[in-house]
Amino acid sequence: MDIQTRKIKFVQKFLSIKDEDMLLRFEELLKIAQADNKRELKPFSIEELNHRIDQSEKDFENGHYKTTSEMLKKFDL
Repeated sequence: MDIQTRKIKFVQKFLSIKDEDMLLRFEELLKIAQADNKRELKPFSIEELNHRIDQSEKDFENGHYKTTSEMLKKFDL
């Protein structure tokens, strides 16, 4: 299926949405996607990467994390 056909099918499904919460989710997703397109990505330096690894390990040791189940529940998956 080409991209134009996919867009048309998506828009048709989108137009049939009757749930306002679902519409809000799509609006939020669109805002995030637009912001990401404007942001220029640059690779981490070795120091930044090591700092993030150290912080992640510290967070895990202190119980500052979410399980897969918690994340799936958050996003209704």
